[in-house]
Amino acid sequence: MNAEARPAVRPHRNLVGGLSAMKAVFARDLRVAFRQRQDLLNPLLFFVMVVTLFPLGVSPEVSFLREAGAGILWVAALLSVLLSLDHLFRHDFDDGTLEQLVLQPQPLFLLVLAKTLAHWVLTGLPLVLLAPVLGVMVHLEGNSIWVLCLTLLVGTPVLSLIGSIGAALTLGLRSAGVLLSLLIIPLYIPVLIFGTGTVAAAAEGAAVGGYLALLGAFLMLALTLAPFAASAALKISLSNA
Repeated sequence: MNAEARPAVRPHRNLVGGLSAMKAVFARDLRVAFRQRQDLLNPLLFFVMVVTLFPLGVSPEVSFLREAGAGILWVAALLSVLLSLDHLFRHDFDDGTLEQLVLQPQPLFLLVLAKTLAHWVLTGLPLVLLAPVLGVMVHLEGNSIWVLCLTLLVGTPVLSLIGSIGAALTLGLRSAGVLLSLLIIPLYIPVLIFGTGTVAAAAEGAAVGGYLALLGAFLMLALTLAPFAASAALKISLSNA
């Protein structure tokens, strides 16, 4: 009787253990990030600088900025996330923590998901919070700013999840930043297109439900597949290191 009961208990224990491990990895990454504030602030400063300098370098006309503002903010957010991806696994790889995570009894994809979630909280979420201020700077209207923030809230986690695959594949390589950009930017293009298209549709008064549904589908697809792909890429990178 006891032997028959054990298989029913193990999945529950594995789930609880996996969630506890995710919580511990997530909290650790937040603590480490706040100790290295320079790495934390660089993407945000880059985001603000790109949006601020663009009108000076192209055109300060209100009509132009209102039309191109969503694209400016989305491209700046994409590049800011890309700038921070190299640090997603790099510090843990350098100090040996990553090897210990791979050896843990919990599934590696859960730990990768926790690290990716921490990366989004530290990088993507601040970009979403800054977007309304910068949206006013490029003369976006109130409804367009709200839709822009919503698209960034849905789209930036997709950028982090897809980026985790590239960061895992290029781990330990020289000139990893350049190779990471070449691998990841083509995969970012659909998110960029639908993110800016949603804001453009809102500015014209059209329905944005279809655009948001597609962004949500991208998020669900990335959330389902990216942690598995990134964990497999990590194992390959560590075996070749």
